[in-house]
This record gives sequence, C-alpha cells and structure tokens, in this order.
Amino acid sequence: MKAETTSHQPNQNRSSLSSRLLRLAAVASTVAFAACQTAGNRNSEWVDLFNGENLDGWDIKIRGYELNENYGDTFRVEDGLLKVRYDQYDTFGDRFGHIFYEEPFSHYHLIVEYRFVGEQVENGPGWAYRNNGIMFHSQPAATMLLNQDFPNSIEYQLLGGDGENDRPNGSICTPGTHVVVDGELRREHCIGSGGPTHHGDQWVTAELIVRGDELIQHILNGELVMEYSGTQLDDGTPLTEGHIALQSESHPTDIRSVRIRKLDP
Repeated sequence: MKAETTSHQPNQNRSSLSSRLLRLAAVASTVAFAACQTAGNRNSEWVDLFNGENLDGWDIKIRGYELNENYGDTFRVEDGLLKVRYDQYDTFGDRFGHIFYEEPFSHYHLIVEYRFVGEQVENGPGWAYRNNGIMFHSQPAATMLLNQDFPNSIEYQLLGGDGENDRPNGSICTPGTHVVVDGELRREHCIGSGGPTHHGDQWVTAELIVRGDELIQHILNGELVMEYSGTQLDDGTPLTEGHIALQSESHPTDIRSVRIRKLDP
C-alpha cells in the first residue's frame, strides 16, 4: 500500500497544481475582462429589466398556451420579487414556461439574483428539481410554437442543491443550439460546469457576460465557472444576439433583480 501511495503521489501533486493553475487563470481572465469593460464602457449604465412592481416589458409563453396567457399566474410580482409559482396547478403537466424580455441584446453584462424556495410542483420532472435557467440569444416569444417546450437558445443553467449531493451550478444547456468549448464544437444537450453547489434557499448572484458569439462567461457569486464561444443554431447559423428569458421548469423560484449593462462591440 505504501509503495502504491508513493508511486501515485507525483500524479496527485501535478493534478492539484494543474487545478490551482486553472483556477488562477480563470480569476485572471475575469479580472482582466472586467477591467477592459470598465475602461471601454465608462458611460454605460446599469438598467433594471425587472422594475420590482409589474411585468411591463416582458412576454410570457407557457407550453400549450397562447402568447401572454399566464396559466395559473405562474409568473407574478409580489413583495418586490418576480416569483415563479405553481400553487394554482393540480399537476405540472409539462407546462414548461418562459418569460422573455421584449428587447434583444448582443453584447452585454447581465446580473440575476435568484433563489429556489419551497417544494417542486406535483409530477415535475426529477431533473427539474431546483432547476431553472437564464435563456439568452433566444428566439422571440412570439415565434414559439404552441406546444414547444423550450425556445431555441443558449441556457445558463441555474441548479440548486438537494442538501446532500453535489449538483454543480452554472452549466450550459443547448435547446436547438450548439456551442464551442475549448475549441471543440459540442453537440450534447448539457455541458457540466464543475461549478459550486448551492444548497438550501440561499440567494445566488448569477452573472452572464456576452460578446456576440465570440465570448460567453458564466459567473456565480463572483466565481467564473464556464467560458465558451461559437454560439450557433443546430444548422450552424451563428447566434450573435437574441432575447433573454427566465424559465419556469416546475420548482418555485424567486428573482429579486435582473440588471443589464450593454457593452461596446
């Protein structure tokens, strides 16, 4: 046993060193990018997409229902929060929903503060437990088919812990799309981030930095967890802009702020 331990120690050290270097590189990348944006966008201003009072400026599309038919008051504003709720549902019934901001964006820095609360609605999919998402480069709400589950878009996945197991937050999912990670075109539906697990009903700050199809960064509570590029539709058409949408995937969610700052191309 000792000989085996000794023979593997150099590999363990190299692996540990490699992990530390990757983390340092990620931090350096984030700091450098933030500094560049500050220098290049001194006159840009943060804009609240959610005003804390109502859903003005947003369109709702729930699977099986017409545009802006807000079944069961799924998306509502209470106590200054944008809430996703299912208390008027008997069962989930695959009623996947999205609330879309009316204006498309291309180059920007988005900040969403959110938390998961309560229990998942009856018959919600197991994979959707404490699962929501920020969809971006999305098709407009008005173009979705009546029974379409998800818009063609890139998803910054928001995933909450179950209190025991690791559930890495900040991964990518790609309904109708593909992305390029580390120079490789990835065709699988979801790509894990290796990010942290956030258990309980804690507030989490998710940041999204988007520069067309050239650079996308997912940041959670200040930590860079994903970086990629080459956002495109399944047929290879580049995705350089689109709408931002928040999901309703069967678990109650509170959102207290949605802020954006446009970046220079």
